[in-house]
Amino acid sequence: MDEEISIINSNTRTEKIKNYLVSNKKKILISILIIIIIIFAIFIFKEAEDRNKIKLSNQYYEATAAFENGDKSKAKQILNLIILKEDATYSPLALYFLIDKELIKSTDLINENYDKIINNLDLEEEIKFLIIYKKALYNSDFVNESELIDILSPVINSKSIWKSHSLFLLGEYFFSKNEKQKAKEFYETILTLDKSNIKIKALAEKRIQNEFSEK
Repeated sequence: MDEEISIINSNTRTEKIKNYLVSNKKKILISILIIIIIIFAIFIFKEAEDRNKIKLSNQYYEATAAFENGDKSKAKQILNLIILKEDATYSPLALYFLIDKELIKSTDLINENYDKIINNLDLEEEIKFLIIYKKALYNSDFVNESELIDILSPVINSKSIWKSHSLFLLGEYFFSKNEKQKAKEFYETILTLDKSNIKIKALAEKRIQNEFSEK
């Protein structure tokens, strides 16, 4: 008897499934089609992304080769185009190359490019903070203290691995201005951080010992 009931229940479930499939055949087919389209679109996007990376890599190599061969104008043109592509890897590299080799000297243009990279690119957080730190380092020779702190504020208000670098940069900035008490405060903050860079921490300790300890 129990076996017969089990068979009946099984047949009933099977019949329900068949009826559901028949009555919802259109919806099921559309759902399957959508899934296939999504998978295909992801594959196409990934392929295009990989091809774009290879293209940018080749362009970056072409720019550096042009610079080494003395064609600075061509190198500058290619690197500027790479920046406009807003690629998380090659756009920052292109800007660093332009700055390091002094292919662009306009402070406004350099900061404009930094802002494009920082604000427009989908960067990993620590990479973004590194670029902000590099922007601050570039500007530290000619901006006032409020401007420098404003640039670094996203980093110094975070728990980033670049926080100690940023605090040390501010300490050095104020030390160079002979505002030693302000500098000391930044050096001492570095010593309290859990994630201070070992070398930066050692430099901060050395500054405090050499400049602020009683003699």
